[in-house]
Amino acid sequence: MPTVLLTGASGFTGHYMIQALQQQGCTVIGLGSAATQADETLACDLTDAASVAKAVAHARPDWVVHLAALSFVGHSDQEAFYRVNVFGTQNLLEALTKLPTPPTRVLIASSANIYGSPGFEVIDEQVCPAPVNHYGFSKLAMEHMSATWFDRLPIVLARPFNYTGPGQDERFLIPKIVSHFAAGKSTIELGNVDVSRDFSDVRDVVEAYMGLLRSPANGLRVNVCSGRAIALREIIAHMEEIVGYHINVKVNPAFVRASEIKVLRGDNSLLKKLTGQAPQRSLESTLKDMYDTFRSAYQK
Repeated sequence: MPTVLLTGASGFTGHYMIQALQQQGCTVIGLGSAATQADETLACDLTDAASVAKAVAHARPDWVVHLAALSFVGHSDQEAFYRVNVFGTQNLLEALTKLPTPPTRVLIASSANIYGSPGFEVIDEQVCPAPVNHYGFSKLAMEHMSATWFDRLPIVLARPFNYTGPGQDERFLIPKIVSHFAAGKSTIELGNVDVSRDFSDVRDVVEAYMGLLRSPANGLRVNVCSGRAIALREIIAHMEEIVGYHINVKVNPAFVRASEIKVLRGDNSLLKKLTGQAPQRSLESTLKDMYDTFRSAYQK
């Protein structure tokens, strides 16, 4: 089985990706900022080209899964999005092309944020990107830059829509909501609760990534999504049903973004064609798993 170089190994998605790869018999060499369950973990700053080149030369991977990114849209250092997401990816691809034997699969995680708010009910890969924040801009720039390596490396660009699951940082919206219920809080401050997103479970997203690694997809951009959109207001209602009490939602104007995307729903037809699968777990089951995880943590 292949040796896999996994960037972002110590992150939220990386944790699940390691499990999925190892279950298939892969040897996983992770690049991360903390200890992981990978077979080997290397500390590596993606913005340091020499450090990346050294790590890649050591790993000599058959497959590469590039998850590392600055992904919190509200991050205060706007320039960091470009240093990490664009130039970090450039350093990785440059190092991979210098290997004696290049990898046979390279999966790079982009983002559905590149689409912005196109005004279409369902977004497929042919929709012209029009990002509205620096995170989206950086991911689109990363895609364009990565495309210049399509003739040298077998790259597939995954465009995941929103996803969540047990273990996601509470800075992100769904974990914030679930953690408030798990802690028994009576009030929560949010932004616009009428925005709708195409939410998937992180475990489904990882399964989709595994499918893309096994697929013949090269030089493609592929949506990873459920094909369903749900409003945040509905998520709150689901949690109230799970827990059995009503929470008071206060809209904080500071949390309302001027460039807020109202509806983001993806078309997963290409993903199904390439892999025969798409995210399937119900949001209700994901929320219940997250709630149970938070409750267990609070009881320790």
